[in-house]
Order: sequence, then C-alpha cells, then structure tokens
Amino acid sequence: MNRPIRAVAVTAMVMFFALMANLSYLYVGQQGYLNERSENRRVADARFGQDRGPIMVGNTPVAESKAVKDRYKFQRSYSSGKLYAPVTGFYSYLYRTSALEASYSAQLSGLDDSQFLRRLINTLSGATQRGGTVETTLSAKAQKAAWDALDGRKGAVVAIDYKTGAIKALVSYPSYDPNDLATHDLTASTQAWTRLNADPAKPMANRATREIYSPGSTFKLVVAAAALDSGLSADSLIDASPFKLPGSTRVISGSCGGSKITLAQALKNSCNPAFARLGAKLGADALRAQAEKFGFGTAFLEDIGSVASVFPEEIDAAQTAMSAIGEFETKATPLQMAMVSAAIANDGMVMDPYIVAEVLDSDLKTVTKTRPQQQSVAMDGSNAKELQQMMVQVVSSGTGHRAQIPGVVVGGKTGTARTSADRNPYAWFTAWADDPSIAVCAFVEDADIPATEIAGGAVAAPIAKAVIEALR
Repeated sequence: MNRPIRAVAVTAMVMFFALMANLSYLYVGQQGYLNERSENRRVADARFGQDRGPIMVGNTPVAESKAVKDRYKFQRSYSSGKLYAPVTGFYSYLYRTSALEASYSAQLSGLDDSQFLRRLINTLSGATQRGGTVETTLSAKAQKAAWDALDGRKGAVVAIDYKTGAIKALVSYPSYDPNDLATHDLTASTQAWTRLNADPAKPMANRATREIYSPGSTFKLVVAAAALDSGLSADSLIDASPFKLPGSTRVISGSCGGSKITLAQALKNSCNPAFARLGAKLGADALRAQAEKFGFGTAFLEDIGSVASVFPEEIDAAQTAMSAIGEFETKATPLQMAMVSAAIANDGMVMDPYIVAEVLDSDLKTVTKTRPQQQSVAMDGSNAKELQQMMVQVVSSGTGHRAQIPGVVVGGKTGTARTSADRNPYAWFTAWADDPSIAVCAFVEDADIPATEIAGGAVAAPIAKAVIEALR
C-alpha cells in the first residue's frame, strides 16, 4: 500500500473510531441530559404515552391513567384533585412532574430497576408495559375532615401517627387541580400554569411542608422541654411579671394569673413574659439544641418536597427571649410543629415521618415497604410524660379548651403569631390524642377576621379536633 492510500486509510480509521467514541459517550454519558431536553418531543411523547400506575389512598386511586383515543394514549387524571394535590403533585407534558409523581416516577411508569424482569417479559411477549402502584399512608376521612375544617381559609393541616411516623392527613389551602396541568390540551395546560403561578394566593405552594412561619406560642413546648431538661418541673415557680427585654425598651407583659406561677400554669395560660424570661435564662444554645432534637434544621418528607424549620443563629439575649415565644426569626412548618407534639406524646421519641406505605409492581407484588424508624430522642421519657400532663391541662382548662373530645385524652398548645401590624396574626394549634394515637398541627395563615378575634385556641383548635374525631 503506497503512502497516500495508507494515510487515507489511517485517517478514515481514526474518524471512524472518533465517531464511535462520540456516539458511545452520547448514549452512555449524555442519555439523561438528551432525554430531559424539552425539544426532544419523541422521548416526551413516549413518556407521556405510558400507562402509569395509580397513587392510592386506602382502596381508592387518587391519581391514575386512563386509556384515551389520542396521540398520547393515556390521560393522567386526579379524583379530588385539589384535596390531594400537595401529595400527588402533577404529571404534565409541558411541566413534567412534582411531589409523588416526581419522586416515584420510575416506579409508577414501570421503569424502575425492580421491574426489569416484568419489562423484559412484556417486551418478549409484546404486552403493554404497565406501571407500579404507590400506596400512601393517608386516611381519606382525616384528609377530608382537615379540608372541610379549614373551610376555605389559607393554611395547612398535618396529622401523624406518633407511634410510627405515618402521615394520616396533609392538607394545604388554597390548592390547585392537577388535572388542569395534566390535560392533553397543551394550550389549556400553558394557560393554567401561567394563571397558577401568577396567583398571589400561591395555590401551588405546599404550606404544610414547604413554607415556614413564625410558630408563635406553640414553640413554648420546645422551651418547656428545655426547661424540664435543665432540672425544672411542672411545679417549679417562675417569674411571670412584665419582662423588659435585655438591652431594649420593649416590655413583654400579659395576664398570667400572678407574678409567680408554676411552669404548668405558664404553659396553660400561654404566659409570654414567663417564657420570654425563661428562654433568655436558658440561653440560645440550649433552645437551639432542644429544637434540633425535635427536628428543627432537618428537612422531612423529601418525596413530596420540604424545607427545614429554623431556630436563629448568633442571637443576643433579647432576640433569644423573643424566639422563645415563637417570634423574631424562629420559623417552622406545620409538619414540624406536628412532630413536636408527636414526640412529646411518644415519650420523647421522634419518629421519621413518611407518607408512602408501600410500592407494588404491575403484578401487585410488594417492591418496597416502609418500616417505622426512630429519627431522634427529643426528651427523657419521664420529662415527656410530665410535659404531656401539662399539655392536657392546656386543653382541659386552658387556652386549648375547644379541642376537648369526650372520652379522649387530648393535650395541646395554642399559638398566635403577629408578623406585622397591618395583617392578621397566624393561628396555630398543635395537639396529640391517646385514642387514636395521633398528633395534629392546624395552621391558619389568614382567618380573614379582625385581629382582636383571632387566636390559635379559637380558630385552629377546632380544626385539630375535627381531624382527631375523623380518625376514631
């Protein structure tokens, strides 16, 4: 072979191997990136044409795919769409997925590694691939009760089985209808997306797990836990007289039933000066450590999206006092405040919250099953039992009396947080019951009534009561 021919042959061989290397790199290294490109309509059409499995609440599918006669073959539909939207999320051609539709997309579409054998059998037999099933921990009765009790007010409700961590209700209002985004009418889907994102009421915001708010006096449970850990008891006398914030002219005052009252009475009457003074005495480090034991600083329920609750860093004595009554920069999700009550009711043990009980393959065989796990220990068991009794007094004869249920032991804590002078305060109530073993947090962002009439006990406690009753 002469030199020119050899040079051409070598060049052709090098180009061939370069082409093969590039194709291999694109197939292996860039497959995910190319499949996710919005311009890749072939992949999007194939994905949207899958027979996805259902998301279940009890025996009822709250998200499922139905066969239709159009180019996409299957339409994703959501029964009671607004009620379950924060949990199911949406499945959209243009805007992809969210919540469980996103985190369990591979299982729902049948593309998870656990379903490889079934996919292989379907390929060889020519059968249509069907998706798996996601079974949630939710109770339909509790979910509906929470929605109805909110009664069209901005807010959220979370209910947890405090012995296992299973979420029994998770509601956020206002909400949205996932069917509007899942529609095969892409023009209508675009219009719905634009409308929802422009709405100042933020209907797509999950107020239960993805938004944080000043928890008001519900945070006094954390302070009380730290106080008990420091050696105080429910009968310890604490100063309830007006408290001038260190280095400030502001005075925290309130009618607490005396200038010297017990810790139990301070919690029952939600005494601001007593807890502000107590928080300043315990110090920011002790309060922060106690908050973190309850879960502050950790994001939970990542499969539907969440943010961590916050106790502020590097704060002075005055800011610590304000943080102790749930103001300043202390922020929490309703999920977190439900977890505080849950841990107290569970003798100090914090269970890891979960919302998916089981995942089944297309043959309804169990692929994964969630087992309850302990997340941390927030309190000594004896201190937790003492705090339980203090919370029972809040409901039996204190600010949370509207949560009383005949024949059921209920412990709770009210909270009212004013964030600005020109808006209504937040209304909170977090509670637990002995029968059923449930912890609930009810949060109302805006009750749309005069500020003088709003309080966690008046507005939020009846919501928690309704959820507990629905689970009996």
